Amino acid sequence: MSDPPPRRPPGVDHLAVSDPSIGALVERHGELSAETRRRRRPPLDAFGMLLRSVVGQQLSTKAAFTIHGRVLELFDGGAPTPEALLEIAPERLREAGLSNRKVEYVRDLASHVVAGELELDRLESLSDEEVIEEITAVRGFGLWSAQMFLIFFLDRPDVLPSGDLGIRRAVQLAYELEQLPTPAEVERIGEPWHPHRSLAAIYLWESLAATPA
Repeated sequence: MSDPPPRRPPGVDHLAVSDPSIGALVERHGELSAETRRRRRPPLDAFGMLLRSVVGQQLSTKAAFTIHGRVLELFDGGAPTPEALLEIAPERLREAGLSNRKVEYVRDLASHVVAGELELDRLESLSDEEVIEEITAVRGFGLWSAQMFLIFFLDRPDVLPSGDLGIRRAVQLAYELEQLPTPAEVERIGEPWHPHRSLAAIYLWESLAATPA
């Protein structure tokens, strides 16, 4: 007797059953997860993940990947420690492609960590809401950056970045909407995805081949 086929992860089954539109994406793209997305990038620690999110703000995926690579080259190709980032001359960060504002943001992030005002090792023990509060207290970090950290670093299962332009565009296409949905409309449409909204977001990004940097 042959072995039964392996069962799909519970989140995948839930999405496929609860929403036909997301179910169609599941059938198209197969089994996805935050882990499958992370395999496309070098592994990063918590500080490296937050640093990359600043680099990627308001940039295309390709541009963000290029500039982030240039920043890492300043530190022998690896993610810097907060202390190392503060030691390097701001001009070198600008030469790597960071704007003046982003240089200020990454240095402010490093300063918060060094001063103990942002305890990265503690974030895993906090609720989603508390993590968002901690991260958005740092200059240059908004809700989107905190949500990316929750999904792709902390593996939180029920985060929906409803304001993300890629998510809104993917929802418009998947549901054949005439106009780009508002964040509130995305939240309403995403109600059936609970408690696996992070996974639904990953399928939506994948449908555009636009997973954020």
